[in-house]
Amino acid sequence: MGCTVVVDGFFGDGGKGKIISYLAVKDRLSICARAGGGPNAGHTVVREGKVYKLRMIPSAFTYEKCRLLIGPGVVINPEILLREARELGVSDRLGVDRQCAIIERRHIEADSRGHLKGKIGTTGSGTGPCNAERAMRTVRIARDLPELREYLADVPLEVNEALDRGEEVLIEGTQGTFLSLYHGTYPYVTSKDVTASAACADVGVGPTRVDEVILVLKAYVTRVGPGELPGEIPWEEAVRRGWAEVATVTGRKRRAAPFNFGLARRAVMLNGATQIALTKVDILYPECRGVRSYRELTHGARGFIEKVEDELGLPVTLIGTGPDLWEVVDRREA
Repeated sequence: MGCTVVVDGFFGDGGKGKIISYLAVKDRLSICARAGGGPNAGHTVVREGKVYKLRMIPSAFTYEKCRLLIGPGVVINPEILLREARELGVSDRLGVDRQCAIIERRHIEADSRGHLKGKIGTTGSGTGPCNAERAMRTVRIARDLPELREYLADVPLEVNEALDRGEEVLIEGTQGTFLSLYHGTYPYVTSKDVTASAACADVGVGPTRVDEVILVLKAYVTRVGPGELPGEIPWEEAVRRGWAEVATVTGRKRRAAPFNFGLARRAVMLNGATQIALTKVDILYPECRGVRSYRELTHGARGFIEKVEDELGLPVTLIGTGPDLWEVVDRREA
């Protein structure tokens, strides 16, 4: 694998946490470095029936030898970060870059009222206001906090030295391509770019060091909060189809629409994707639940996957067939 970037091709909620947790164990990752916004993005991991909802710790915690890093481009809430580290028992392998910006109470308050909350529908986590203050160069950063001292790291150096040694490194993106500040459905977007190139910058990895970009696409499209969603269906229809979901961070209902090939093609372009991870195929094709072999997928499911490959011009290498970490068809081995 070398250096792999994992990003979402739609509006988030695509199952990045599941795919990353699988890759961590399957490929024995040395390092997983989180990029993106901050605690406004939630990743869900299911292992052996236990559900983990993460807002700061990388989803690769599932592999006990994986070093877990937070890149300098990420803003952090120390309370959430340290609580998750304790609950998961990963404090001894956590590293936080010295230059991560710190979310404070005033950022959370600003994110929970007015334009951001009322019109944009933000999560209220303080991520956007913290990023705004960072741009003004007045925000506090991780090196300023005594409670983070033991976790401070030079993340770009660690990641690049691991790559020099030929180790397996994964950069964990957050949210989704069309929530990007630059490439998304402005103004209903997040407070920074979240495409693959931005994820690399967040961690301190140059573009020539990346080997693979895995674009995670859910078998249908969901979105939380306001903003354009082509082909949106009513909530009652989403319930009927089994597409009714709620957001990891806020608990809000996710709006739903069928798989959008136009958006997927644009996401491939914007991210420079090299392969596709197609998740929740079992929701469209319930007979595929738990399947781990491509030949055991139904004719309909294989037809859908082949159409995705034909339309996007990329191989679908990972297929999610259930919520658990191991419920994956891995075609990289074929």
